Amino acid sequence: MKNYVKIQSARYPDVILRAVPGHFITPHAHVNYYLDFTPLKFRSSEAHAAAKALSSVHYFSTPVDTIIALEGTEIIAGYLADELTQAGVLCKNAHKSIYVIPPEYSSEGQLIFRDSLLPWIKEKNVLLLFSAITTGSNAAQAIESLRYYGASITGISALFSLATSIAGMTIYSIFSQQDLPDYKAFSADKCGLCESRKPVDAICNGFGYTMLKA
Repeated sequence: MKNYVKIQSARYPDVILRAVPGHFITPHAHVNYYLDFTPLKFRSSEAHAAAKALSSVHYFSTPVDTIIALEGTEIIAGYLADELTQAGVLCKNAHKSIYVIPPEYSSEGQLIFRDSLLPWIKEKNVLLLFSAITTGSNAAQAIESLRYYGASITGISALFSLATSIAGMTIYSIFSQQDLPDYKAFSADKCGLCESRKPVDAICNGFGYTMLKA
């Protein structure tokens, strides 16, 4: 998508988000911007800058043993693990190193973890890392799944979040609606974009988008 605007974080000027205006369908909502996290996720310099920004807002007395890297955030999560370790974040792993685990997903969107990964999840202090949180449904679903596996959720981070908290926990994000004031999320049955007959441009999720042909 070429028709995008660049949004520079007011707090972290090295971190830039690309936002594409239009009509997009996500798994939980219709939105008027597609947030393109591709450079932040997959370009090492930008991923490292994002990790530094996220580490600077982390509450350092909160322990982290494992980072669950959701929606393609594995590279950022790796850098974030290093940043938190160097900052002296509490970790009860024997080697004082933070695990980074990307989940599998069921057809219903539930998180799945193989038995070989459970020692790094069960009874561990887990930080969730998302690309975006809009309605909060993805975060709520992840929390439910991880608690089923016996994890203790100690933090929630995102590159962008409309919500400021969920399940009684603060969401730490680099970008918020303050950075993109006209960002809107609609439920599928009450979508202002659909009511105005604006065509859908693409179907999106945390991994990218698929354009709809005219």
